[in-house]
Amino acid sequence: MTDSQNTTRADNLAWVAGSDAPEKCMLNLGFMPLTDSASLIVAATQGFAQPYGLTLNLQRQSSWASLRDKLLCGELDAAQALYGQVYGIELGIGGPSAEMAILMGLCQNGQAINLSEPLKRVGVTSSEALGRHVRHDGARLTFAQTFPTGTHAMWLNYWLAAQGIHPLRDVDTVVVPPSQMVAHLKAARIDGFCAGGPWGALAVEQGQGFTLATSQMIWPDHPEKVLGVTREFVERYPNTARALTMAVLEASRFIDGSLENRRSTAQLISGSDYVDVPLSAVEPRFLGHYQDGLGNAWEDRHPLRFHGDGQVNMPYLSDGIWFMTQFRRWGLLRDDPDYLAVAQRVQRLDIYRQAAEALGIEVPPLMRSATLIDGRTWDGSDPAGYARSFPIHALAGNARAIAL
Repeated sequence: MTDSQNTTRADNLAWVAGSDAPEKCMLNLGFMPLTDSASLIVAATQGFAQPYGLTLNLQRQSSWASLRDKLLCGELDAAQALYGQVYGIELGIGGPSAEMAILMGLCQNGQAINLSEPLKRVGVTSSEALGRHVRHDGARLTFAQTFPTGTHAMWLNYWLAAQGIHPLRDVDTVVVPPSQMVAHLKAARIDGFCAGGPWGALAVEQGQGFTLATSQMIWPDHPEKVLGVTREFVERYPNTARALTMAVLEASRFIDGSLENRRSTAQLISGSDYVDVPLSAVEPRFLGHYQDGLGNAWEDRHPLRFHGDGQVNMPYLSDGIWFMTQFRRWGLLRDDPDYLAVAQRVQRLDIYRQAAEALGIEVPPLMRSATLIDGRTWDGSDPAGYARSFPIHALAGNARAIAL
């Protein structure tokens, strides 16, 4: 901890006194066994919450559906959540509906699409070969993702479509909790998966498959996990929401602060209470060192990030809107919602701005732009037109049922 960080903490002790004191001091914080849960684990275990009057009780979850259910019933106060998962709940897509809130982004990048060892043996080791295998050889492959409205479903759909493979017609998809992906691959129940770390790296390490694409290849510095709560929680405990955001912001800044901090964080989260895998499956990609299982190694230009001077943590309106465009694209929404209005409800920019400004973290513009793998630029300006613009989509179809 640097002297300036200690000074910042001391200055912000004022937030735990008087009218700014947290209304609720002990919080149950849900997380999944993933490398990108790091900021929550660090905040809870390394002294970042106590200065704000909080005690964070970490509770590891077995699936995103279980995490959702516990968050909605109040068993969890806040949780690591998939960006698209929060919007799916807000819009009532195929499951429990509730008014939701995103306090901040937790990370960018760091997810992977892996294929199986049997596909490797028959030469399906590139996107072109996969396209030929599916479209011309008539192979019916099964891919796993982690939650129907979640980020991994959207990355998988987007990437397949960019290769000319229709994700709803040309392949089958199933939902599998991230920690079970490698076992399903080994048992030949699936031919590939999209999930967060360390599961892509572990599949490579165990000789069960190879990484064909990373999520940052699809969208460099894409939105990924968020700190999610119900809107009722924010309205009932606004000081607590702000204090929690500040604690996790400080933890995020700490992780990205140095290579040493990253190494120590990788060591921490690999432990049995958290991700529970060998450090060798966590640390390399945590540090941006990639091996794909095909003999290729590289230093990633867009590695898993937790802070990036606040660029990672900002709950951009355009990020939330993008996921809704994909719901519309794939028939999960029958009609266009009021994209901007929904995002303005869900993204709690007021809470984030208060927390960031108190910590001296710059608050960037509410919209950002990016060019994705298919060459299309997203800037949030015309979401309805963007959703309709793709050559591969399912806009005319009915919303698919989701029962998880």
